[in-house]
Amino acid sequence: MDIKNHLLCNFWFVCFLTLLAGSAIAQNPIVPEGVYIADPTARVWPDGKIYVYGSRDESKDRYCSWHYDVMKSDDAIDWQIYPYRFASKGKNDEVSYADDLLYAPDCWYRNGIYYLYYCLSNGTEGVATSDNPTGPFKNGTNIELGGKHQIDPSIFVDDDGQAYYVWGQFAMKMAKMKPNMKELDLSTLKDSVLTEKKHYFHEGAFMTKRNGIYYLVYTHMGRADTPTCIGYATSNLPMGPYKYRGVIIDNDHSDPECWNNHGSIVEFNNQWYVFYHRPTNGCATMRKVCIEPIYFNEDGSIDEVEMTTQGAAGPLDPLKKLGAQRACLMKGNVRVQTISDSDEILGMIHNNDRAIYKYFDFTNDIKKLTVDVAPGEKPGRIDVTIDNAWSDYLGTIEVPGGGDLKTLKTLSCDIKSVSGVHTICFQFKGNGDDIFHVESFKFKK
Repeated sequence: MDIKNHLLCNFWFVCFLTLLAGSAIAQNPIVPEGVYIADPTARVWPDGKIYVYGSRDESKDRYCSWHYDVMKSDDAIDWQIYPYRFASKGKNDEVSYADDLLYAPDCWYRNGIYYLYYCLSNGTEGVATSDNPTGPFKNGTNIELGGKHQIDPSIFVDDDGQAYYVWGQFAMKMAKMKPNMKELDLSTLKDSVLTEKKHYFHEGAFMTKRNGIYYLVYTHMGRADTPTCIGYATSNLPMGPYKYRGVIIDNDHSDPECWNNHGSIVEFNNQWYVFYHRPTNGCATMRKVCIEPIYFNEDGSIDEVEMTTQGAAGPLDPLKKLGAQRACLMKGNVRVQTISDSDEILGMIHNNDRAIYKYFDFTNDIKKLTVDVAPGEKPGRIDVTIDNAWSDYLGTIEVPGGGDLKTLKTLSCDIKSVSGVHTICFQFKGNGDDIFHVESFKFKK
């Protein structure tokens, strides 16, 4: 091969890797390994595609970062990530007046312009614009909030064209917007539309409308005094009063140090979804976007849904390899750990910890399970059951000792025949604080 062709091949190979790194699939979480996008606001724009605007976690020691990425999908299954679409510091810095961290954003489209609403860790909020839904967004401008500086802006435009701006922590604020979509009509400002006492409101409000009912979706503080839920309240008027209605999803047990949640709901291709996040790495941050279908009742209420591994795409094919980091529930000390910029595993596993995956669609001809494991110093095992930890065992993976927690071994076991849609539960056995690491698994005929 001559030099020209060699360089050309290298160029396309690099392009392929770049595209791959920015792509994800519907299995939860919907961001790639090593990428941490939180606080998702989902929007469907006139091009018929669905977009997610969120904050970007990059450290175990703080929430968020100085830039936003944007996610885009044609089908809510395959996702493309557009990095560095707006920043308050460094590359693509468009906030001339501050260098603070960027907390949760929102976006709205009007008259050919996409308005990105952002908030800074100093409590101020602002707006930037673009002619493209993925940005880049330019010219960040401060929004005057009448002295009510807090976090998490969200925008809603009603059928009559009136725009509303909601934000706040512990007590939600709301005001009408002026037609320029950059200023509030402070004469309409209303405080405590939602409160912690009446609605379990913590932060992260998102406003929408369905069948004449106004919905405020928000981070809910009502279980175990931690804001792990996405809750909601409804009203027949945009500025309330709002009645508390319940919980849409709870991300408790997605990580041993799970603290908060933040999300939105949206209709796409005749199906409603809730977008939310789960923390990883044994900390309150390093959060990842997830998606679940949701369903409304005749009275406008929303059934609470569970966290799953399958996400928007339906039950998983057990014959396809699944990353162990896609566990939708983890009990005990086990957690997702980042071991490189593009690789995550289950680690810090203690005796009797569990990892749970929902759901797989089995056929009777599946007879074997293989698991990619990095053994530790001492031996251990993985007991595999369906539906819960106390069901009949499908099989047991014996994990040898003498390992360094880095070198992978592909281990296998025969399993009992099973058919239908089921949960898979791994129960880990062994001695020590980090028995072994689990990278991936799949079933075989």
